[in-house]
Amino acid sequence: MEYLPQLLFAIALVIGIGYFARNIKKLMRNIKLGRDADVSDNKSQRWKNLAMIALGQSKMVKRPIAGFLHVIVYVGFVIINIEVLEIIIDGLFGGGLLYDGHRIGLSVLPASVYGFLIGSFEILAVLVFVSVVLFWLRRNVMRLKRFLSSEMKGWPKNDGNNILYFEMVLMTLFLVMNATDVEFQAMDSGSIISQYISPWFSGFSENTLHLIERSAWWLHILGILIFLNYLYFSKHLHILLAFPNTYYGKLTPKGQFENLEAVTNEVKMMMDPNVDPFAAAPEGAETDVPAKFGASDVQDLSWLNLLNAYTCTECGRCTSECPANQTGKKLSPRKIMMDTRDRMEEVGKNIDANKGEFKDDGKQLLGDYITNEELWACTSCNACVEACPISIDPLNIIMQMRQYLVMEQSAAPLELNNMMTNIENNGAPWPYNQMDRLNWKDE
Repeated sequence: MEYLPQLLFAIALVIGIGYFARNIKKLMRNIKLGRDADVSDNKSQRWKNLAMIALGQSKMVKRPIAGFLHVIVYVGFVIINIEVLEIIIDGLFGGGLLYDGHRIGLSVLPASVYGFLIGSFEILAVLVFVSVVLFWLRRNVMRLKRFLSSEMKGWPKNDGNNILYFEMVLMTLFLVMNATDVEFQAMDSGSIISQYISPWFSGFSENTLHLIERSAWWLHILGILIFLNYLYFSKHLHILLAFPNTYYGKLTPKGQFENLEAVTNEVKMMMDPNVDPFAAAPEGAETDVPAKFGASDVQDLSWLNLLNAYTCTECGRCTSECPANQTGKKLSPRKIMMDTRDRMEEVGKNIDANKGEFKDDGKQLLGDYITNEELWACTSCNACVEACPISIDPLNIIMQMRQYLVMEQSAAPLELNNMMTNIENNGAPWPYNQMDRLNWKDE
C-alpha cells in the first residue's frame, strides 16, 4: 500500500497518454486521406515562417486586443505547464521511491530559486485566468459578431467555452495547490500570489490542508490529461498543429493559382504548330490526365488542405475580412474549413466502422456540406488567406471545388459559361466578332 499512489498515478498516465496517442494516430490517418502535396521547397523560409507565425504570433497581434490576450494565454499556459514535468516526476518517483517529499524542485534547486520560479508561474497563472475571463466576456457578453455566425451555433460555441472553463479550472487548481502546501508557504522566499490566497485556508488543520493540496495536485494533473485528450475533438488542435501548418504553408504569391498539369500540357500542345492535334496517342503511352479534375470530396483534396482543416481555430478572422460575406452572401471561409474537417471525420468513422476500408456512403463534401452558391460567391481576393493567423488557405479548397464544377459537371454560372464561350469563339470575353472589335472608334 505504500506505493499505491505512485501505481495509480502511473496507470492514469499510461491511460491518458495511450488514448492521446491513439487519437493522434487516427488524426494522421485522416490527414493522409488526401493527395500528395510537394512542400519540400525553400526550407529556410518555412522555418522562418514557423518561428515568426507559430512561435512569434506575428499575425495574431495584428488585432491588438485579441492578439495581446492570446499571447498571454499562449506563453503563460506553455510556461506554467513546465510545472507538469515536476508533477509527473513527483507522481512516479516521489514519496520515498527515489526521494522523499513531493516537490523534486526543492530537492535539486535552492529554495530561493525554486520559490522565484513557482512565483513567476503564479503571476502567469493569474494573467492567463484574467485573459481567459476576458475572452469569455467577448464571446458571451459582448457577443462579437464573428462569433455569432450560423456555423458557430451548438457544438462550436460550446467547445470554445469549454476550453475557457478548462483553463480557468487548471489555473485555479495550480494556485490552490501552492496556497495549501504548508512546506512551500513556509519557505523564506515565499510565494508571490499564493501567499495572498493561503489566508483563506487559515482556519483549517494541517491534515485538512494536506488533503486539499493533494486533491488539487491530483485534479490538476488529471485535468491536464483530460484536456490533452479533449484536443482531438476540439478546435484547439491548433495548439499542436499550428507548428506544422505554418511550416508547410503556401510560399508562392497569394495571387498565383495552381495550374492543372494535364490542362497546361494540352494548351502547350495546341500552341505547338508541329503537333497534330488529331493524332492518336502511341499505344501503351501513359497519359497525365487525372481520374478527376478538381475536388468534390476530402479524398480529392491534398493532405495539406486536410491539415489546414484540422488546424482551423474557428476564430473567424477570415470570415470577418471576406468581402462576399460582408455583403450578405452565404460564403464563410471559416465554414469551408469546418465543413472539410466534419466531412473528414465522417469519412474516418466510416473507415473505422468498416475495418479500415471506406465504403461509399452516398455523400460528399460538395453538395452535402458546401453548396455551389458558397463557392461561386468567392471573389478569390485572398483576404481570408491574409487574415488567417496560422497560414490556413480556404481559397485553395474553394478553387479546387470550382474546378470540379466546371470541368467535371459543366456547372458554372451562366455568366461564366457565356464568357468562356466568347473566349473560345471570339478570343475575348465579349460577344463580338474579332472583326467588329474596333467599331467603337467610329461612334
